Amino acid sequence: MRAVDIPGWFAWIFLGLVALQVLGLVPIIHRLRGLDSAVRFEARLDLLDAVGGLLLFGGGLLSLLVAESWLWIAVPGWMLMTAGYAIKGVHWLRARRTAA
Repeated sequence: MRAVDIPGWFAWIFLGLVALQVLGLVPIIHRLRGLDSAVRFEARLDLLDAVGGLLLFGGGLLSLLVAESWLWIAVPGWMLMTAGYAIKGVHWLRARRTAA
């Protein structure tokens, strides 16, 4: 038995967030098939973000549903999201400098 009982509706919220992340993969995959290399590069960064979010929410969902801790799955997800946002930030700063 768990020390703290978490309501069942909280697991449904996590499941809904995971479903939204999976649905978000569809436009990213379409952009990965495009001809423009810049669009494909941005799609790869968005794919890093989406997969990181899936790992983050999946680790949280598994931790709620299973008696043992699965939060270790969320750590690589957080790292993927951090790397994706860092690369996006560097590209944004470079584009801003060349425009100024």
